[in-house]
Amino acid sequence: MTGKAVSCLVREALEEAGLVIAPADVEFVHAVHLVHTPGGRPRLQLVFRARRWEGTPELREPDKCLTWQWWRPDALPEPLVPYARAAIDGIRAGRLYTEMGWEAR
Repeated sequence: MTGKAVSCLVREALEEAGLVIAPADVEFVHAVHLVHTPGGRPRLQLVFRARRWEGTPELREPDKCLTWQWWRPDALPEPLVPYARAAIDGIRAGRLYTEMGWEAR
């Protein structure tokens, strides 16, 4: 049985990028627990790695994304969504979990 988060990842990869990903090819790699503003609602961003997929990434939501492109982790473009940067930094450091924005609470 596939969990809701993995089912969502599989669906969104197809809808947003035209990629077909099998749930068995997905592994959890990081979580970012964040608050954007003091008093704001906490969010939990789950990050997964797909070991395999079918298709070539295509831009299906141009109002939300400028382009699909591969970047080296040490040469990421700006601007980059802050929680995405935190997840990438955490993964590179070998951590499974990062907190953001809680200091201001």
